[in-house]
Amino acid sequence: MAAKAPVVLILGAGPNIGHAVARTFASNGYKVAVAARSVKEANSTDTHLNIPSDFTKTNDVVDAFEKVKKVFGIPSVVVYNVSASTLTPAEDPFALTYSDFARDISINIHSAFVAAQQAVLGFAELEASAARTFIYTGNVLNVAILPRFISQGVGKSGAAHMIWASSTAYKDRGYKFYYADERKADGTPKYRVSGEAHARLFWELANTKTQGAWLQTFVEHVGYKDFANE
Repeated sequence: MAAKAPVVLILGAGPNIGHAVARTFASNGYKVAVAARSVKEANSTDTHLNIPSDFTKTNDVVDAFEKVKKVFGIPSVVVYNVSASTLTPAEDPFALTYSDFARDISINIHSAFVAAQQAVLGFAELEASAARTFIYTGNVLNVAILPRFISQGVGKSGAAHMIWASSTAYKDRGYKFYYADERKADGTPKYRVSGEAHARLFWELANTKTQGAWLQTFVEHVGYKDFANE
């Protein structure tokens, strides 16, 4: 009997990172499930599952995991590629309304927490040989201040803490957790990020057997680079 194809669940299907990650994993034999507001379930195939989802609602995250488990099986790689930000004046970050702040936090932290929680429940049922990897698409805002992006900064900082804690807590069980942040070669933020560079890194992280640095700062065409002391 042929081995069952592994499954990747990508939460957030943007035309850049989300699509590149989906292509990379699909080309390497994975069945791909994509959850996003923009996808249509009717366009699903035998190897690609679209799950319409609204990440302001944590129940949609749970539903996405249940759907992919039912159709393809338990995902061994989960990518949280969702982000929200409502801009506010740089000189007055608290001009942001609470409702907008709460919405952004729901997407950047609450649904990410539920996704990681669901991933762990699934990882516990997989064989030790499975990738069992959770990756959060981050940016520089966990270590830098951009006042116009206060809601996203709070969200990314909280998510980074969650990933850091998880990378330690689950290390002995073989579960891997990463916060990915693409930079320019000099360590400064890269705003026009490369989907292909993310996909290459995510594939590498999924295929590395042990937990690496949880904070995956990386440079296109270079890979992981530690900027902590620069």
